[in-house]
Amino acid sequence: MSAAIRLQKLLSAAGVSSRRAAERLMSSGRVTVNGKVVTTLGTKADPVADDVRVDGYRVTLSVRRRYVLLRKPRGYVTTRSDPEGRRTVLDLVKRVRDYVYPVGRLDYESEGLLLLTNDGELAARLTHPRYGVVRVYEVRVRGIPTADRLDRLRRGVRVDGRRTAPASVRLVRRWRTARGIDALLSVGLHEGRQRQVRKMFEAVGHPVVRLRRVQIGPIRDRRLRIGEYRELTRAEVEALRRAAGEPDRIGRERTRDERRDHHRH
Repeated sequence: MSAAIRLQKLLSAAGVSSRRAAERLMSSGRVTVNGKVVTTLGTKADPVADDVRVDGYRVTLSVRRRYVLLRKPRGYVTTRSDPEGRRTVLDLVKRVRDYVYPVGRLDYESEGLLLLTNDGELAARLTHPRYGVVRVYEVRVRGIPTADRLDRLRRGVRVDGRRTAPASVRLVRRWRTARGIDALLSVGLHEGRQRQVRKMFEAVGHPVVRLRRVQIGPIRDRRLRIGEYRELTRAEVEALRRAAGEPDRIGRERTRDERRDHHRH
């Protein structure tokens, strides 16, 4: 008897992506079953008997979960591949052999913390505004926003025809430059629309000079250097799951560092 299931469900269960993202992978011709490209949504495959691949990588349900924290430099796109041939964040984590993908966006000119994983369930929760996982950014802008403009940013401004969700905004410091006065602000967001922080400050007349993400939910790491990455600890993974409102999985999985410690002893 066939154990075939829908490809979207298979890819999600294997940690490749959320079901919605799996549909986009299929529609763009990146999924094959037994060597043939499959673009029809609802197609089924047997995870044991069939050879299912995404971007040429074999997909299996027994995949180990990986949680990689990268401090992204400027000049890299946050995607697995780029049609324009630009460098991607995957170029920075070449020693990670498992199929992982970036969670959320961090634009080409921005830097800072980025999570890459193959845990589709957690990735979906971290990127959905409903779960309210905060991202904190350090933002350097031209000029000093007035109290009124800061309040506008906190309440929400119109970006691409839609108002942004309430945000936390705090003025950290200011200093004089050859061009005038710049300000450094700390911004906390619960949503991640494309180039959102930059567009928010453009909307109130203060263009962004530099943008750096310093926190994802409860995860911070000031010691991680630009371009470096590391595995999250088990405690960090569980803290992320709690922040995303995910049912507790403690004891069900071991992260890579724990397995290594176990084998040493």
